[in-house]
Amino acid sequence: MTSLPPRTGIVLFAHGSRDPLWRLPIEAIAQRIRADQPDAPVLCAYLELCEPDLPTALNALVAAGAQRIRVLPVFFGMGKHAREDLPQLVAQWSGAHPLVPIDLLPPAGEHPALTALLARLAASDPT
Repeated sequence: MTSLPPRTGIVLFAHGSRDPLWRLPIEAIAQRIRADQPDAPVLCAYLELCEPDLPTALNALVAAGAQRIRVLPVFFGMGKHAREDLPQLVAQWSGAHPLVPIDLLPPAGEHPALTALLARLAASDPT
């Protein structure tokens, strides 16, 4: 596993839900990142129905010393939220914080490693 450049923060960006249990898998990813890379500040952020929202998470990472931020959309594909809503939120925040670059990653579901993992899970014996 490669380490992130120093002072790079990570945001796991997801849709959000009223159901508090819905957040658990997203938060588990954040915990795994913290375990694998203890120096990497990581936060979850949500489009709606949960807190924090994206601007709040980005501001918190900058306050914690992040000088660059990677945003991973935790979506299975490039739907409207990943294609339109998220880039607009990033552009608005970046306009007010031009010295903090944001790397907006493709949706997690489009990564070949996740596609391969899900295929293996679907085809494997559940016992």
